[in-house]
Amino acid sequence: MFDDKSKEECAVLTATAKTESVKEVSDCRLLYVVGQLGLGGQERQLSYLLRTMDCKYYRPTVAIWNSSSADVYAQEIAGLGIPIYTFPEKSSSYEKLRRLCLLVKHLNPELVHSYSFFTNFPAWWSTLGTKAISIGSIRNNFVNDRRLAGRVFGLLSAGWPDRQICNSAAAQRAAAAACWPFKPQRLQVVRNGLDIKTFTPRHTSEQKKLPLLAIGRLFPEKRWDRLITAVSVLAKTGETLQVRLAGDGPLFHALNAQAKRLGVDHLIEFLGPRRDIRELLADSRFLVHTAVEEGCPNVVMEAMACGRPVVAMDAGDISHLMEDGLTGFVVRQDDQETLANRMRLLLNNDELCVSMGQAARAKAEREFSLDRLVKETLNAYRLAGWNDAGG
Repeated sequence: MFDDKSKEECAVLTATAKTESVKEVSDCRLLYVVGQLGLGGQERQLSYLLRTMDCKYYRPTVAIWNSSSADVYAQEIAGLGIPIYTFPEKSSSYEKLRRLCLLVKHLNPELVHSYSFFTNFPAWWSTLGTKAISIGSIRNNFVNDRRLAGRVFGLLSAGWPDRQICNSAAAQRAAAAACWPFKPQRLQVVRNGLDIKTFTPRHTSEQKKLPLLAIGRLFPEKRWDRLITAVSVLAKTGETLQVRLAGDGPLFHALNAQAKRLGVDHLIEFLGPRRDIRELLADSRFLVHTAVEEGCPNVVMEAMACGRPVVAMDAGDISHLMEDGLTGFVVRQDDQETLANRMRLLLNNDELCVSMGQAARAKAEREFSLDRLVKETLNAYRLAGWNDAGG
């Protein structure tokens, strides 16, 4: 039983505002366990999924493993009337695991879906002794996800639950090819989706004067040093350009130092974390993406939905999302010369920019819809043995 003392151990966020009260949930069908709800790709995808599914029928609930004031999507999800559970700050992983088990016993969900790699094992463990089905997630590179999750949870979350959803075929291949004893046995791909209607293509006679745009965390795997080097190469050959880089992270000072060292700090504007991605894309000429590791990058999809061509290094499922030479250019990893040349081509060809942007928008409309995201996610649940009818 979930007694009064145990109930107090799970903090409940209100459905609309922190000053209002919420009825205690006891008929949850789908429980989502997520690491955090800050400005990240997986967090945005969870928000999209919950916003689009029939919440009255599926009755979802969310548990945030590492809740903080940076959980910008928590308010949006709570606004849908979806209960959100958090755990006390500074609790150990083992204490959170204990509390999650209590929560699952209380809510009695039909299915628990871990939406972050490092919460895979906790989600699976919490369903032991219950009738709930557990499903994990691989949101990026399987090898890197395991390393970042830590020695213990990284190892365990790689193998449990034994059924996991990958957001890219690249992640599925990496997991299937891993030689470790702990790895998921059943893998299914459900690529990210977008709210297409919120992205409006916009072209102007001043298109050539618009800055180039790059969006992403300032982390090593994003390889923004490649972008700065390409800007330096183009500037030395007389190209006129401005670049905006939106994102924050531990490499902020190192990237600024590189730009100054190469003499292009006046050409690159570091914007920090931003929530106005649609506006930034609409006010850009094209997107540049230089990552060495990816899953199914939201920002590439968003640029295409906004009618902007993309110049991207081939990582994750980028070559699936884009059509090289039609919606932009896919560049081989470490081919710095071609990266700069493709950027130069789009800088000097307005017609190509427009035509590629139109083709990108058309592909986004065909393939990136939220209805497809929900349909494929629910189908993955059914394949795991979940009874959609709730019987």
